Amino acid sequence: MDDLATLLRPLIREIADFPQSGVLFRDLAPVFADAAAFHAVVDGLIIPGQQVDVVIGVEARGFLLGAAVAYALGAGVVGVRKPGKLPIVADRETYALEYGVASLELAGGVLRPHQRALVVDDVLATGGTVAATCALVERAGAMVSAISVLLEIASLGGRDRLPGRQVYALITV
Repeated sequence: MDDLATLLRPLIREIADFPQSGVLFRDLAPVFADAAAFHAVVDGLIIPGQQVDVVIGVEARGFLLGAAVAYALGAGVVGVRKPGKLPIVADRETYALEYGVASLELAGGVLRPHQRALVVDDVLATGGTVAATCALVERAGAMVSAISVLLEIASLGGRDRLPGRQVYALITV
């Protein structure tokens, strides 16, 4: 993990006051653009020994990571979307962000009862997005086996909103 952090940290840009004043945005675009870094991230997000039927990628950067992880695992992939993007919506969850309120939707008919789901996202901050995703997955009858993120911002306490869940982060700041 130390080698991975050494590879990734220089590629993560910090942008002050985005998307609003007082927020420090972690820009992962350079990580995704670097072939060696992206490959290492995808490998790192895979939890050894974890049985997974489907990977849940959270809009939008979680789509990139989730699809690559699902491919590597030979699993299916499902995207959890922002409102207005899906033609058939099974469920919606509204949650608090560090800087506002948002909602996520799950497409109808894509998850089956008892499927083992790995939730993959880019950043774990306050935990609202991941908690909302877990709620959608579980209300659909699937089971969240674990959560895997590239970057955890520990000072925002996201893990505290995910009690009893296995949470894996490649880098914690």
